[in-house]
Amino acid sequence: TLAAGLKALGHEQSLVCPSDSELRQRAEALRLILADSIPSDVDIVHTHSGKAQNTAWWRTLGKPVVRVVTRHVAFAPKGALLHRLKYTYTCDGVIAVSESVRERLIQSGVPEQHIAVIPTGVALPSEYRRTPGERFTVGHLGAFTEEKGQSVAVDAALLAEKHIPGLRMILGGEGPLREAVQILASQSSGMETPGFIDDKEAFFAGLDVFLMPSKSEAWGLAALEAMAHGVPVIASDIGGLREIVKHEETGWLVPANDARALAGALIYAFQRREALGEMGHRARDRAAQFTIEATAQKTEQFYRRLLSSRQASSASDRRT
Repeated sequence: TLAAGLKALGHEQSLVCPSDSELRQRAEALRLILADSIPSDVDIVHTHSGKAQNTAWWRTLGKPVVRVVTRHVAFAPKGALLHRLKYTYTCDGVIAVSESVRERLIQSGVPEQHIAVIPTGVALPSEYRRTPGERFTVGHLGAFTEEKGQSVAVDAALLAEKHIPGLRMILGGEGPLREAVQILASQSSGMETPGFIDDKEAFFAGLDVFLMPSKSEAWGLAALEAMAHGVPVIASDIGGLREIVKHEETGWLVPANDARALAGALIYAFQRREALGEMGHRARDRAAQFTIEATAQKTEQFYRRLLSSRQASSASDRRT
């Protein structure tokens, strides 16, 4: 989405990614330029993971390029010293996807002036529909990993279904913990784990609320995507999620890793089901503040700032 946004602003880009990845397929669909390695004539190299940053720094060592990395995770680094050195000296600037990530970087010793907060944007559907059925339906999308908290969602549903007749919970996605979650979910006939969901429009249309029970979350793009489709969100009160969801306006925030609190929020939403439509409208308005276009424009501004700084530094070196 960032590459598409920058393309719309007139920037020429080359995307380097695994040849068999979903990213490559999407890039081809958008007619973005793909490359097998970093081109030699670029001004900026922008990476999106720690591993990619290591590779980019090594492959561009000694070249007059600006290096940028986006930090998409909120967890504390295993080695603070190495983390500080990496995000201070192997790149010219760091994009944090939320204030929470920015704070974590600063705590690790990364210079504050080195960091820009640029939230990841979401595509806002021109039209959306919400057609929940008779059963109260909640959904979640995400990789089945420990930090996403699907097991907490299942425990919450088992508690809540005593108070919500016919509760239906859909946990979409793939990942290493999916089988374990399926075993937990088998305790109730109302829980579904369909795997990867292709038709997100239909998925969001059928929901009363969207769940984001994360134990750690740098931003929370899935929650933002649900809100863009007019679906209120119940989310953990952590990281970027507390920057997206406005408590009792666009959804509810609950303590992380607390199945009882999550169940309470589900029951509360069910008891006010008639008000969820209006809350969904406010959620969509909130999501409209975080568009792909805004992300691309802020990223472009950050690029220009770093390029100007590099040029000024080079001119100073020549005078010296």
